[in-house]
Amino acid sequence: MLDLPKQQGFPSLNNAYNAVFKSDRLRIGLILPVEAYPVGSAPTMAGHLEIAQLAERLGFSALWLRGVPFDVPSFGDAGQIFDPFAYLGALSAVTQTIALGTAGIVLRLRHPAHVAKAAASADVLSNGRLLLGNASGDRPEEYPALIMSYPERGARFRDGYVYIRDMSKAYPHHHGDHGTLSGNIDMLPKPVAGHIPMLITGGSQQSPDWVAQNGDGWITYPREAESQGRVIADYRSRVRSTSLPNKPVMQSLYIDLLAEPSAQPRPIHLVFRSGSDFLKRYLEEVRALGVNHVALNLRFNQAPIQDTLKRLAEDLLPAFTK
Repeated sequence: MLDLPKQQGFPSLNNAYNAVFKSDRLRIGLILPVEAYPVGSAPTMAGHLEIAQLAERLGFSALWLRGVPFDVPSFGDAGQIFDPFAYLGALSAVTQTIALGTAGIVLRLRHPAHVAKAAASADVLSNGRLLLGNASGDRPEEYPALIMSYPERGARFRDGYVYIRDMSKAYPHHHGDHGTLSGNIDMLPKPVAGHIPMLITGGSQQSPDWVAQNGDGWITYPREAESQGRVIADYRSRVRSTSLPNKPVMQSLYIDLLAEPSAQPRPIHLVFRSGSDFLKRYLEEVRALGVNHVALNLRFNQAPIQDTLKRLAEDLLPAFTK
């Protein structure tokens, strides 16, 4: 195990950020749709709002949406089907406390003014429960449909990201590829806490220093322990070099939870199937590596989803809510 320094505390940003991200702690969320569906197929979204309410009652800390404008068959995953911002509005109306996050919105494919307005609206409607994860996009087929350049997505991501951040200010100023804000117009509503936490997914075609400097947190991918520990240590080292406060790290995790708690792990597409005992050990290991939040994806789960959520809540959540 890598010898990692004890984490410093995180800043206070909004209700979601403050509840989901705790230094030296790990919280567990869910990636929507919380539904099993085969590779290349679309989810049914049956009973999706009831599942979101169940997840909140059981104590999961966050629900995560993805910005997938098109179903790309070669990619094999259409996400939650619904537009993420329309869906955030629906979720904010049927839940009360669970954080609502995006992981992430492809900034190259949306004008940042629209993203900023939609995100602020979702944040206000949910009483400060929004976490805005952003990405540069990894499906080249989507770009020609919107007359966009795939190779330019990195530069456009940077400008769009800063534009969104500027829009939280009163009568903002910004000049860049997406347009000019001259201080004579404003965006309403403003985020509940004056600032929406903005997370960066992967590298998003940026330098590691830019990611450490500009994000309020980092969304990375599951890796074997030694590699994950190294990349997190590198990220936090870069954050410290900026003299900014410490920032959280989260990752996704595909699982297929087996009925027998002691069932040993077996590989599946992207990660593993196992009993809850091994899953708990895995989560304790990544917590020790510096991961603050894990978003579980049950797409490949074989047991009934509601039963799995209840077993996860009973077997795992008590260890990760302290």
